[in-house]
Amino acid sequence: MPHTLLLAEDDRAIRNALERALTLEGYRVTAVADGVEALAQAHRSRPDVLVLDVMMPGIDGLQVCRVLRAEGDRTPVLMLTALVETADRIAGLDAGADDYVVKPFDVEEVFARLRALLRRVAPAPAPEPVPEPVAETRPEPSGRFVEAAGLRMDPQARRAWRGGRELELTRTEFELLELLIRHAGIVLDHSTIYDRIWGYDFGPGSKNLAVYVGYLRRKLDEPGAPQLIHTVRGVGYVLREG
Repeated sequence: MPHTLLLAEDDRAIRNALERALTLEGYRVTAVADGVEALAQAHRSRPDVLVLDVMMPGIDGLQVCRVLRAEGDRTPVLMLTALVETADRIAGLDAGADDYVVKPFDVEEVFARLRALLRRVAPAPAPEPVPEPVAETRPEPSGRFVEAAGLRMDPQARRAWRGGRELELTRTEFELLELLIRHAGIVLDHSTIYDRIWGYDFGPGSKNLAVYVGYLRRKLDEPGAPQLIHTVRGVGYVLREG
């Protein structure tokens, strides 16, 4: 079955061109011109993924995203934005968006980011049943928590803590922090992180990773406590205390 996609873009030329391209790529697209229509359509029939323009009259893309997240809707959201300042991108992530593309964009990049978002929410294939050996003592299951540098995560429940404080993380932030915790003390290069989190390396010019790391640091930092995510200039990032 083709993935359903809700596109909200007030620029008619961009909306029509993107709708045609996405349809040819195999998506079943519903295209609307503003945030009011986007919310109405999302409430009528939940799509597999949303593509929202940030700057729309009336209700903009950020407001649409905030409303859906407040309702508990976790559908992946890709933002289209002409705003290139870091603060503007952080505002989108703060609203609950999962990723963004800056205008003017290459449609192939939009396709790649959508594929990555949909892979992350796809259900894992059911494992093949393994027959139980007779009279074999099976080991106790390993702990469900992942811990490092004073951080603790429950990947199954999608919850994380620093000390006794629970962290409010988006899907991408959670996956990025889990990757760093599982490789605590090891410097992960940009390409490895992009591949593991987004499934696609956006190249050396992309600021996507830096934005997410900066936003994650803000949620982790505590007054008087050591910074946990360190930048290794020209290489990548590492999680460690001090």
